[in-house]
Amino acid sequence: MRITIALLFVWAGLSVTASADDIPVIPPVVHEVEGEFDDIAFGVENAIINAGLVIETRSHAGEMLARTKEDVGGSKDIYSNAEIFTFCSARVSREVMEIDPMNIQFCPYSIFLYETPDAPGKIIVGHPGYVGSMAPVQELLDGILADALMLE
Repeated sequence: MRITIALLFVWAGLSVTASADDIPVIPPVVHEVEGEFDDIAFGVENAIINAGLVIETRSHAGEMLARTKEDVGGSKDIYSNAEIFTFCSARVSREVMEIDPMNIQFCPYSIFLYETPDAPGKIIVGHPGYVGSMAPVQELLDGILADALMLE
């Protein structure tokens, strides 16, 4: 009995020794385009709507970071412009969550875009990368960006 309990503690200890290094990192999907930030953002917004989706939030992350820079001891302007669109697809969400209920952690889905002060006119547009059971989300987001950025 003591051996069983001791082995249980050893096994439990081994299971919690995993570190962040053990978790696979999937790089984001990123596209670099030239243009006016507002025009690119308008294209992303329209592509989301054209996909039959409703934008849940349009986060003005760049404005928030600029506004709070001094309050938090920031020393530089990170972005000239930066926004994040969040939205969900009932069809795709159901598909991936039927495969694995833990996929709820990835909802809502997002597309980000930003421009930095040292590269005006160069807009970075992207979304998190997804693999495995989340492949349908990857396909959805890739399609939205293809439409928004006229990639095809």
